[in-house]
Amino acid sequence: MIHKDEFGEIVHMATETIRSNKMRSSLTVLGIVIGVAMVIGVSSIGRGLDDNVRDVVASIGSNVIFAFHLEPFTFGRPSEEMRVRKRLTLEDAEAIGQLPHVKAAGAIVQFVRQELGVGTFAVKYQDRKAKNTILEGDTASVKDVVDLQMAAGRWFTEADEQRRAKVILLGHDTAEELFSVENPLGKEINIEGELFEVIGVAAKVKSVFGGGKDPNDNRVFFPMTTFKTLHPELKDYWIMAKATSHDDMPKAIDEMRELLRRRRKVPTSKPDDFAVFTSDSISDVWNQLTGMLFVGMFAISSVGLIVGGVGVMNIMLVSVTERTREIGVRKAIGARKRDILLQFTLEAIILTAVGGLIGIALGAVVVGIIPAFWPSLPAHMSMFWTIFGFTSAAGVGLVFGIYPAWKAANLDPIEALRYE
Repeated sequence: MIHKDEFGEIVHMATETIRSNKMRSSLTVLGIVIGVAMVIGVSSIGRGLDDNVRDVVASIGSNVIFAFHLEPFTFGRPSEEMRVRKRLTLEDAEAIGQLPHVKAAGAIVQFVRQELGVGTFAVKYQDRKAKNTILEGDTASVKDVVDLQMAAGRWFTEADEQRRAKVILLGHDTAEELFSVENPLGKEINIEGELFEVIGVAAKVKSVFGGGKDPNDNRVFFPMTTFKTLHPELKDYWIMAKATSHDDMPKAIDEMRELLRRRRKVPTSKPDDFAVFTSDSISDVWNQLTGMLFVGMFAISSVGLIVGGVGVMNIMLVSVTERTREIGVRKAIGARKRDILLQFTLEAIILTAVGGLIGIALGAVVVGIIPAFWPSLPAHMSMFWTIFGFTSAAGVGLVFGIYPAWKAANLDPIEALRYE
């Protein structure tokens, strides 16, 4: 058994060896530093994005249900069956609004470039222009479904919708682009050669990535009937319904599915030819994406840690060769195998642990400068990933340092003393 004083002496010898080769030690643990900093940085960004996703989902509402004729969040080309599906209608939205466990229902349709998620139109006020604006038609009941925050003015009413009033609401960035500090309410803007009166301005929407420009803030909202006079060809309606309570959501979903199957004449033997989903689906897809993100993070950081581990093993083997005579002297004056084994193992562990601490410090710097690029991203270090990064670094030293330590411990003292 190794006594406390002996252990302290071994630790002192290990640290002195590292100090005497500062440059070599620094280069040896470079891979460890990069790997740990990668873990800290990516995990902090991931946590910040998770917080923003939760805020976005909360802003939609916990008891909001969506319906669309296609499956959401699908990647790649849709199947032939999906391409020939009938679209949902405004009448479907009205019928859903009458269901027992649905408090309100509305429909929206957008003129947007689906592949980019941005608009194609430029809207004008005098000599100012807002480009790539999304044009969106909404039923008046949408305000009762989604809690769209207003920065100024009001949402349009059923009366506006019935008389096809030429009134609009502007998204936050659209209003800022066209009017800057000027009050937009009551002003008329030119859209596709027609004038529309601004009756409201929407507040800035919550964005997953925070900061910067969000395409959803560059929107113009029309009453649905007014929008249909501009673009009668657009019929890809999204239906949104608000359940009477969060607990009633399963009942509301079942009622919506049954209603849509009946209205679309889907045989009982056939699956749904539409999709009904909730904001939880957004969280599920996000969790899948972050799962892939963390797999990639582990892969990249593992490469850094393995490269660092190979460097540690290489430098420790060189150190054993350089100090062969020293090892022989220590064995000749009574050092045991386990003393030599412990000394060289501790050298490797201390080396990589110091690299882990530097990596944590570098990761903290990265987390600190993230707000400069993403002001709204609440990136913060995780205690779990910080401890994980440090223990991984120390573990690499143990795994990759054990063979050089074993080799040093098993040197023949006579042969070691003869080594030149």
